[in-house]
Amino acid sequence: MRDVVLTDRGPKPIGPYSQAIRANGLLFISGQVALDPKTGEMTEADIRKQTERVLENVRGIVEAAGSKMTHVVKTTVFLKDMNDFGTMNEVYAGYFTSTPPARSTVQVSRLPKDALVEIEVIAML
Repeated sequence: MRDVVLTDRGPKPIGPYSQAIRANGLLFISGQVALDPKTGEMTEADIRKQTERVLENVRGIVEAAGSKMTHVVKTTVFLKDMNDFGTMNEVYAGYFTSTPPARSTVQVSRLPKDALVEIEVIAML
């Protein structure tokens, strides 16, 4: 079984993809950037604020799909600048306080909307 998840607790997709897909007891959340779901505008160019917005978007989608942040098993973090790793990691740690998920973090040359950070997630339902 495969279901599309679409909620106003996360930004509407800006391309041909779904916010998330529920399939076989797992939740696959597309990479989220720091778009405010209410306005569709990007959060200011500050890694701390963008990471908070991204993780709030992720939380909104996870919960709307019927899961919890404690059920996240894998994340992939894309950073525009690896020098922002420490600040991103500090904010990230506040969202995954016990048994954090497996994670990969990579630096990329550019992200959609010139975001500083993008995070994609896999969670259990």
